[in-house]
Amino acid sequence: MTYTAHHAQDQVAVHPVLQLVELRRTFHQGGREIPVLHGASAELFSGEAVALVGPSGAGKSTLLHIAGLLETPDGGRVIVNGYDCAALGDGDRTRMRRGTMGFIYQFHQLLPEFSALENVIIPQMIAGSSKRAAAKRATQLLELMGLGQRLDHRPAQLSGGEQQRTAIARALANAPRLLLADEPTGNLDPETSAHVFHELLEMIRHTGVAALIATHNFDLARRMHRVLRLQNGVLVEADPRSLT
Repeated sequence: MTYTAHHAQDQVAVHPVLQLVELRRTFHQGGREIPVLHGASAELFSGEAVALVGPSGAGKSTLLHIAGLLETPDGGRVIVNGYDCAALGDGDRTRMRRGTMGFIYQFHQLLPEFSALENVIIPQMIAGSSKRAAAKRATQLLELMGLGQRLDHRPAQLSGGEQQRTAIARALANAPRLLLADEPTGNLDPETSAHVFHELLEMIRHTGVAALIATHNFDLARRMHRVLRLQNGVLVEADPRSLT
């Protein structure tokens, strides 16, 4: 069975962008079983930013890896735009990620030898865009992130906040339907973190992407549309006002 981005896009109108259904995951270490997910379920819809919170070691990164098809659960299903990904092989999982998902990490992971503009162009060309079209979209995204005067600067010439805003633009370069972020502002000082997070929320609103954002920062979590708490291996809706 071969996944195509066109097929998945056809499903947007009738399905959540992401459905996690009874996910289960256990790690084995030193002869011990370490259960992490015990039937975690959730749905994400277009245009909403959802916070993923929980203590360190609760399995937030594992959940994001499974949602992003970077890791296979022991049980349960991941459904993206109505397309059940359980039967996808490695090649089709890669195509699904490339055509449907964007990823933001705590450390920007920009290519140091390329400019901000080139870092946003490259994933588009890998996905099949012409250099001209990729450059036009990259410029638009970076300008929306307030980096119009920094297009030709390499990562080492950018501040931490500018690097992370470039990483956000790169994650959105291929117009994903789903954005997965793991502590995207965790490596920044509080003032810069708040500014970058504001820009991220604006981009989510502007593009209509569905975003699942893992964070330890409850102030940021309270600014999102919903909060999911990973607790004892399951996902529960949390009242943002209860976060302390």
